[in-house]
Amino acid sequence: MRKIPNHGTLRMTKVAYPLGLCLGLFIYVVYIKWHRASATQAFFTIAGAASGARWGQQARNSLGSAIRGHEVFYGIMFDAGSTGTRVHVFQFAQPPGETPTLTHETFKALKPGLSAYADDVEKSAQGIQELLDVAKQEIPFDFWKVTPLVLKATAGLRLLPGEKAHKLLQKVKEVFKASPFLVGDDCVSIMNGTDEGVSAWITVNFLTGSLKTPGRSSVGMLDLGGGSTQITFLPRVEGTLQASPPGHLTALQMFNRTYKLYSYSYLGLGLMSARLAILGGVEGKPVKDGKDLVSPCLSPSFKGEWEHAEITYRISGQKAGSLYELCASRVSEVLRNKVHRTEEVKHVDFYAFSYYYDLAASVGLIDAEKGGSLVVGDFEIAAKYADSENRQCGDQLGSGGHFSLHRLPEQREESSLEVAEPQSPLQPVFLAPISMDPSILDMILSLRSHHADRDPSSCSPQSYLPVHQPLLCCG
Repeated sequence: MRKIPNHGTLRMTKVAYPLGLCLGLFIYVVYIKWHRASATQAFFTIAGAASGARWGQQARNSLGSAIRGHEVFYGIMFDAGSTGTRVHVFQFAQPPGETPTLTHETFKALKPGLSAYADDVEKSAQGIQELLDVAKQEIPFDFWKVTPLVLKATAGLRLLPGEKAHKLLQKVKEVFKASPFLVGDDCVSIMNGTDEGVSAWITVNFLTGSLKTPGRSSVGMLDLGGGSTQITFLPRVEGTLQASPPGHLTALQMFNRTYKLYSYSYLGLGLMSARLAILGGVEGKPVKDGKDLVSPCLSPSFKGEWEHAEITYRISGQKAGSLYELCASRVSEVLRNKVHRTEEVKHVDFYAFSYYYDLAASVGLIDAEKGGSLVVGDFEIAAKYADSENRQCGDQLGSGGHFSLHRLPEQREESSLEVAEPQSPLQPVFLAPISMDPSILDMILSLRSHHADRDPSSCSPQSYLPVHQPLLCCG
């Protein structure tokens, strides 16, 4: 009996925690660096923790004193995702006469996610307390009472029934209130998918300079989490705005400018949730009578186990034939009518987070440390390579020097299932090649989509574009 691993979670400290970084950098970039007087208001408003004028004013006054007296201040952000809970402890410093800067970040992650404790709320407090202890170790005692503390939950809790999610948040709030840090009535909340995408978009566009440089084109953002996936970009074509379905557009006001963004979160199409759907399971519901989930994405002889959200599923393969073709058909069935296709993305640069990077690295499409270049079709070819009937095609590509497939898992049922997942939701959205470059702070990979002249079904190395130079090299 074999177990299907959840690739990516072991490397969470490197690429799987963009939300905390995004919010922390957003606080720094938008409010602290350019609007120092609004630093605290930014932390609580943007991170979702402001809870009334009197309490907000107290926070502003306290943190303002810390800045003036010590020229150093801190913030604590909890990111409660579907596959784990992470704490980010941010340190900001303000040299005399200069603007504040983000000087240090401490990160720690625990798994499983909060949603795994939906039926055992008391148990969730243990992990939260452990992460709070990390913050205590990093932040000097004198700063505890003026250091804001917030938690933002994402898809894992959005997928839960409302009452269960509420009980979990209340338990976390109890733990927060008992801590020595500065907390408000709304210190714990669920972030909607649009806000999640917009926060990341702001961060990436500051780091690339497009928010500071008039006339510079902005870049888009992609994030693949465990329970949902987000896409956010700034449309330049009026037709994109007119053709966008309801709920796909949002307005953002910043620096005396209004940005009308295309931003949407596909709940249930995160890596783990999509995998469960592809296997034929239902979120939060064990299979009755211990039956197997039978999937064409697994080889006919395969029998194993897979754990998701504290539920262990028995899984097995079905049918003989092309593993790729059968799996691709199943994935297309799951995704049918769920992903909106927009033509403009082939003219937009994209940065992506989390499992997009992890999966590309895990199958050798990019170097895990240095990044690399690829197109969406490379995920498709990697999935075909995982099917033994297509190994000759994979060998040709590997010898062509465009990327290396030597690290593909030997268990083809694992790699076919994994690689088919990111490729299929991307394919209806991204119509052109994309390049992956080294990540910002080792977490962001760049996806470039300017060229539409490649046939992803071709095995010829010459059909690939040359490796692009990094857009941003920070590591």
